[in-house]
Amino acid sequence: MFLFVTLSSINAQLINPVTWSAELSNPDAKPGDVIEITYHAKIKDGWYLYSSDFDPDLGPMLTEVEYKPNNTYQIAGEFTPINPKKKYDELWEGDITYFKKHGEFTQKIKILKDDFKIEVGISGQSCSDETGQCIPLGKEFVFGNKDAKVSTVTAVSDSKTNNTEELKAVSSSGQPAEGESIWGFMISAFIFGLAAIFTPCVFPMIPLTVSFFTNQSGGKAKALFYGLSIVGIYGLFGVVLAPLAGDPSVANAISTHWIPNILFFTIFIIFAMSFFGMFEITMPSSLVNNVDQKSDKGGFFSVFFMAFTLVLVSFSCTGPIVGTILIESVGGAYLKPIFGMLAFASAFALPFTIFALFPGLMKGLPKSGGWLNSVKVVLGFVELALAFKFLSTVDLVYHWGILDKDIMVAIWIAISIMLGLYLLGKIRLPHDSPMDTVSPPRLILATIVFAFVFYLIPGLFGAPLKMLSGILPPQTHHTFDINAIVRQEVENASISSGEQNEMLYPVKYGDIFHLPHGLKGYFDYNQAVAASKKFGKPIFLDFTGHGCANCRKMEDNVWSDPRVLQKLKEDYIILALYVDDPTKLPESEWITSTFDGNVKKTIGAKNFDFQITKFNSNAQPYYCLLNSDGDKMIPAKAYDLNVENFIEFLDNGVKSFKK
Repeated sequence: MFLFVTLSSINAQLINPVTWSAELSNPDAKPGDVIEITYHAKIKDGWYLYSSDFDPDLGPMLTEVEYKPNNTYQIAGEFTPINPKKKYDELWEGDITYFKKHGEFTQKIKILKDDFKIEVGISGQSCSDETGQCIPLGKEFVFGNKDAKVSTVTAVSDSKTNNTEELKAVSSSGQPAEGESIWGFMISAFIFGLAAIFTPCVFPMIPLTVSFFTNQSGGKAKALFYGLSIVGIYGLFGVVLAPLAGDPSVANAISTHWIPNILFFTIFIIFAMSFFGMFEITMPSSLVNNVDQKSDKGGFFSVFFMAFTLVLVSFSCTGPIVGTILIESVGGAYLKPIFGMLAFASAFALPFTIFALFPGLMKGLPKSGGWLNSVKVVLGFVELALAFKFLSTVDLVYHWGILDKDIMVAIWIAISIMLGLYLLGKIRLPHDSPMDTVSPPRLILATIVFAFVFYLIPGLFGAPLKMLSGILPPQTHHTFDINAIVRQEVENASISSGEQNEMLYPVKYGDIFHLPHGLKGYFDYNQAVAASKKFGKPIFLDFTGHGCANCRKMEDNVWSDPRVLQKLKEDYIILALYVDDPTKLPESEWITSTFDGNVKKTIGAKNFDFQITKFNSNAQPYYCLLNSDGDKMIPAKAYDLNVENFIEFLDNGVKSFKK
């Protein structure tokens, strides 16, 4: 396969979200020189391009290059993406890398002759966050030096894209969205800030602080400044870490390399042991005393150092929490640690500010007691559970196979059971007060914890546990996935009744492709047309792809509806054409495209060209309802998760066919 697909020109209804260009680092290179080709991808707003450096077995099409070999050059290095973004994708159940706005790749080449000539094709897949569509794409380049017959070029694929009827099906694709992760992270940090208030190092200081401000002139203004100072001090921690989190190369190394992840695992274990009462993590007393002395000078200057003293004194309780937030922010956006610290500090400073402004509210506060230590212990269990997330990352990246998903779930079940027993008073740790009865709040919390245990148990046997996607290892790393076994059996089982048993055998490419939900169908256009004529049914044509995330979403959320399944089984001949399959065709089946003039040599390239030339579309998913002559009966349909709309679409197709 020299080039998977080529989009060198686009007509009115075709979509080209990526414009490719490429350049040589030294067009005048001599034999023996090692030069670099840089590929640039300009990506339209609302679209993203999959990178080249994640597990190809997950599903999406990786960006790839293929060089036409000759004796004037040789490959001298890996095809390398430059600072792609990284995210756990719930649908593909694994980490993917991708680009938005702009993508860049490099490749080192060693020149062997003066008159070198480099012919290369680059291919990949771009998907939309807005329309839910995915498009295979590619570009060819030819490079040569000044002595060659072909001159060095910087080739660009132009885009002439217009919105089409199919683009009106606007919905969320659920693909990488940085805003969602940052907002979710801030909410988590805010909750951690609230939890930090109810610890033995912090809660008893609230009445002391409030009494200080209520006995001073301008106390309300100083109280407000006190709260802002706390937010500013913690925000400064985030500012310091922001450059590290915002550098994609550093962040990627920290999030995937075994050294930082083992270090974070160890730190979280230490945090947990500290919360369990094994020891305390405190700031040096000399630093605390020095800052405390500055708080005696009066005015707003003293208020700031009072806030600083609170931060230092409470460190034994807040330090592990702050450390957790900062560690979790590494690998995210540049502003993620700043936003995380501001969210934490806002919650943490809230009671000090509110009670100082409205001291009458103090009467409603509960008294200090042993319950404060219980808050620390509960946080310790949370830290212990999170620690294994980092160990799991190392296990996945280095393929150790030690901490598969079911093992991770088992560990979390054990931790949750221990937490539940602790809340019920069956386990006591150092600094815990004796407990004769269980208070209603502890009983409610214990009930929630044990409910979480019951939620986790099916995960031992392959349940997806969608609530924990991105935290637990992907489903592909599961020792015993009973759901996958059942799905495979259903897919391989024959339908014992109904019209679906009427099939033309053998099904071409049936050993390569499979339909979901036990459906039976075809993967070759001519075979589907023959079946339509023989059995008198219309054709349901599905332009799909291995790497089309939204194709899978349609299958999981729309096709799975019993009414849709029944109509597909009984009323239609199903034809699925994969536009991104790289399987090489025998030379007798190659075609020369009337669209771009290139020879299509793979199943995917041939199907994709068919979609472009016959249906004037290049996005997936794309559904067409055809009669027995292969003609489209009603307007096609794209990504739309509304089941009722899809049923109406299928019903209209049947009505049109009968007419």
